[in-house]
Amino acid sequence: MSAHQNATEPVEPVRRPLVIGLTGGIGSGKSVVAKLFSRRDVPVIDADRIARDLVEPGTPALETIINTFGPDYLQPDGQLDRNRLRRLVFTDPALRHQLESILHPLIRNNIKELINSIREPYCIVVIPLLLETGQSDLVDRILVIEAPEETRIDRVARRDRLPADEIHAILQSQTDRETRLAAADDVIVNAGTIDELAEKVQTLHETYLALAAAN
Repeated sequence: MSAHQNATEPVEPVRRPLVIGLTGGIGSGKSVVAKLFSRRDVPVIDADRIARDLVEPGTPALETIINTFGPDYLQPDGQLDRNRLRRLVFTDPALRHQLESILHPLIRNNIKELINSIREPYCIVVIPLLLETGQSDLVDRILVIEAPEETRIDRVARRDRLPADEIHAILQSQTDRETRLAAADDVIVNAGTIDELAEKVQTLHETYLALAAAN
């Protein structure tokens, strides 16, 4: 067979990775679980990180947000005042949907591009509002991280130093526990030690590798 013939042989299509959508209420421990998967060399795509990159100074998304909500939400250094904007939108569902209509299509496109670039057997896509925004079609399985509400509130208060009324407003804006659990293919209850959490992640890691191999 000639070199030319070898070059024209059909190329095997690149296999799409198994896509795991990781979600859960605020303070459930999504970031910690994502890091534990990352330590096992699993690619992690973080919707929140993409959102932050999309609103860097000089980006079209930031310009649209400032044109929509006003210059008061721009800090002196040109950065978006995320805390101030968050306080605004979590007290007004119409404004929250307005912000989401700007960012979510852009985030979705970025996620799809990143998934297409992955060559590992599976990947984790962290989307806090996976169910609320109807993004389930992006993933093959849904992994929900759960924790008692009191634990979640305490974590958020210590981590973000938010007042109780803001935390409760965020909780109210998110899908309730029953809806999340009904949509879940897999659930991790994050209410113990980090070692216990790591064991649960390891068990799912092995499960996902097996599912990806059988795909």
